[in-house]
Amino acid sequence: MKYLFTCLLLLSSHLLFSQQVDILIKNGKVLDGTGNSWYIADIAIKEGKILKIDRNLNYPTTKIIDAKGFIVAPGFIDVHTHIEGDEKKFPLASNFIYDGVTTVITGNCGLSETDLGKYLSMIDSLKTAINVAALIGHNDVRKAAMGSANRDPSEAEMQCMEAIVEKAMQDGAVGLSTGLIYIPGTYSKTNEIVRLAKIAAKYNGVYASHMRDESDSVTQAIEEALTIGREANIPVEISHFKLSGQQNWGRSKETVPMIIKARNDGLDVTIDQYPYTASSTSLSTLLPDWVLADGQDSIVARLAKPAIRKEVIAYMLTKLKKRKLKHFSYPVVASFKADSSYNGKSIEEVNVMRGKKHTVKEEAETILQMMELGGAGMIFHGMSDKDVKAIVQYPFNMFASDASIRVYKQGNPHPRGYGTNARVLGKYVREEKVISLEEAIRRMTSLPATKFNLKDRGLLREGFAADIVIFDEARVADVSTYDAPHQYSKGFQYVIVNGQLSVENGVQNSNRNGKALRSVR
Repeated sequence: MKYLFTCLLLLSSHLLFSQQVDILIKNGKVLDGTGNSWYIADIAIKEGKILKIDRNLNYPTTKIIDAKGFIVAPGFIDVHTHIEGDEKKFPLASNFIYDGVTTVITGNCGLSETDLGKYLSMIDSLKTAINVAALIGHNDVRKAAMGSANRDPSEAEMQCMEAIVEKAMQDGAVGLSTGLIYIPGTYSKTNEIVRLAKIAAKYNGVYASHMRDESDSVTQAIEEALTIGREANIPVEISHFKLSGQQNWGRSKETVPMIIKARNDGLDVTIDQYPYTASSTSLSTLLPDWVLADGQDSIVARLAKPAIRKEVIAYMLTKLKKRKLKHFSYPVVASFKADSSYNGKSIEEVNVMRGKKHTVKEEAETILQMMELGGAGMIFHGMSDKDVKAIVQYPFNMFASDASIRVYKQGNPHPRGYGTNARVLGKYVREEKVISLEEAIRRMTSLPATKFNLKDRGLLREGFAADIVIFDEARVADVSTYDAPHQYSKGFQYVIVNGQLSVENGVQNSNRNGKALRSVR
């Protein structure tokens, strides 16, 4: 009987290893995404899934990857992106792929398609190189119901918004997002968001928020996000957690403990962060909210009135004075459609280039004239590296690019769109040792997968989707800079998306094997 059992064991082993697999990764240092230390193992991939993880696997295959000396990890999940509108322009999404990202979550900051069922179907038809999950964005939901009006919704409008959110959640949205610094989200009150968050909570969704303020009133904004989480009984994700403005440097000592306390009190709250000291958003955020209501024509009409123009300039100068700056040197143009020669220059530099007096009042006037021409995408320098590091160290913090799919050599965008993950692994792990490699990988993989209910992603486990990155921990680095942003990260030797190679020997191929990821209820 003993010999029969042994024979049966050998036979089953032979049958197992006689299976043809698509890819066999050999001898890698496997970091499985749990936060545990690496171990040496082989990984067999078949039909888009991880078939087996063990030592000395000998499956027949046409593709063997020798990963000796390299880290083998789950594909990274970028929880805060804005790819809408760029998928068709550049579905290869090279800036994400070369940074180890295999899945993105879009629809952040209250900005999304309102028909998410249609949007996710489009992603499946288009075939992007990355997987895409989506939030339903409150700003666009509000616009669909009531335009950009600066008022409370009627009950009929509120019910319209609830219906849009409910349909989106039924169609696979992973949650609700808000952009409470943007029009028209900034006009909404807390109770409006709570009602919509309760709809998302019914479908195991997340509430992800670009808060009302990330500067002087940041603690009040955090408290509002936490209140929404408690009242709607929904997990909370606070987007691009930071402290803006020199006057707020050091306040991570206040803000991070607020998150710790909320978690200790039982609220499922996490944060995400891009590891840079500059932010990137619209030029319009320099103006008071009330000026921006009802669209571009209304903005131009208001600014044409001398009294309003004078009031807006006074507002901007007061805000600048709080930053302890004498000029608008901190906002740098990323993309100005009306005149691309402005790209890469600060408002102070643009003003001088236009032949204006080198005064802060003339710089404010330049800002208004740019707004009258349609506004601009900007990079805002004004965060402390000490705060960035303090937030990096927080264990329930995920790393996110807050970026679109970059079209190579177009505009002067923030480098975070090219190098977020590589920067963490090179600068904050290898060079400065702010966190461990194991911890960084956990926060790029299993933590976001768990938070956003992506059931078969974020871990290297048998039966899970074969989203895998293989990189050189000694060489991985971000190359993109503010002055020369269009540079891909280096060190990622192989990137596998749903079982197919997208990067081989450091070079991306034409494979577009991503798909839409719908939340599992």
